[in-house]
Amino acid sequence: MSNLSKWFQKVPQWLYWSLLPVFGGFAIVYAGNKTKTQPWIYIGLGFVAAAFIFSDTSFAGLVWMGQIITAIALRNKFLAKTFPHPLSNLHESHLTQLVAQYHDKIDINTCSKHDLVHGLDLPIVYANEIEDLKREGYNFTSLEELAELIGIPEATIKRIAPLVTFGFDINKEIHHSWRRLNVLSMDELVELGLNMNAAKIIVLERQQRGGYKSFLDFKKRTQLPLHIYRHFL
Repeated sequence: MSNLSKWFQKVPQWLYWSLLPVFGGFAIVYAGNKTKTQPWIYIGLGFVAAAFIFSDTSFAGLVWMGQIITAIALRNKFLAKTFPHPLSNLHESHLTQLVAQYHDKIDINTCSKHDLVHGLDLPIVYANEIEDLKREGYNFTSLEELAELIGIPEATIKRIAPLVTFGFDINKEIHHSWRRLNVLSMDELVELGLNMNAAKIIVLERQQRGGYKSFLDFKKRTQLPLHIYRHFL
């Protein structure tokens, strides 16, 4: 059984305290404080206040039951927020997605090589290639680009999918990376090392159907093999 599965079988100590009438609401307050979730703190205090207000009425039991049901409902979210292990080691997709909701995602375009290797558990060879393209001005926009350009296997792509994001770097202007394909003339493309036929396809497709929206859009529309233009991405 994985660390993640074992973690979600736990019953937090505060959940037992939430079973207490009246003061059990403070257990929810504790859970909110532990996870820095302000609404949970208010909910817990609300149950404590309601328990005192309705202590001598027929509603006391309803307040108590509501308190218990709420605590049980918050259990998995609490465990997700407090999961202590590296997210890269998670493999159960549904639980990974739950945990990832409450942890900062790694931005492929701004993260360090350390984040790629130790945060996402990517082999160093992939991390090096990502770093090389980023250093040359490439701005990744999707997981598909990591598969197409870097060659990361599909199983790894699925594993890291909930853990990553792709921020836009405004410093990577139109004349950097694949964006140059939207502005360079045929002659300029040839000067960069493309053959004339490839340059003609790129420019004519751009003129007929508009600028390329992403590297994958360019690849799909031109059908040109990657080795022809990879050197100036």
